[in-house]
Amino acid sequence: MPLITFSQVKNTECGTDEAGRGCLVGPVTAAAVILPPNFKNVQINDSKLLSEKSRDSLRKLIEKEALCYAIAHVFPEEIDKINILNASILAMHKAIEKLSVQPKHILVDGNRFKPYQSCSHQCIVKGDQKFTAIAAASILAKTERDRYLTDMHKKFPEYNWKKNKGYPTKEHREAIRKFGITPFHRKSFRLLPEQFSLDL
Repeated sequence: MPLITFSQVKNTECGTDEAGRGCLVGPVTAAAVILPPNFKNVQINDSKLLSEKSRDSLRKLIEKEALCYAIAHVFPEEIDKINILNASILAMHKAIEKLSVQPKHILVDGNRFKPYQSCSHQCIVKGDQKFTAIAAASILAKTERDRYLTDMHKKFPEYNWKKNKGYPTKEHREAIRKFGITPFHRKSFRLLPEQFSLDL
């Protein structure tokens, strides 16, 4: 089934999505995208269903074709203060706020959101597989966060963030056990399977 485009809804709607919610390290990253009327591209889909090469290629297309787009991070210190759900919503708000055209309606991937200014919004479970603008936002958020983690990898290569992107892989957790945590780890997360509390 083809994803829904904004030719079927209001032109001042944006799609928004986040990446990195389940990671142990680094920011949660969100993007917001407004696509032009009648925009169609059958390749744009949930970023998790695409290869890295496809995501990078589609990112360039989205950045070229979108009416406007924006990306925002919320970093571990803030995540630890307000929890990951609130941080994810905050990142989406920050991305929407940075758009050069402010939307009247927001399409949100998932089932939780907080009102943004006077905009109406709609939460859609698996929205990144149903709405093109949400899928486009998922691609921008994912590629930007991956880029950030690849840069962080250069400072802390022992954790291999270039490959695992901060997710709780066995390799990542073994590195935490061996080398400890970095300033970029989320201290409020369960960093090791046996962890009940860490002296941080």
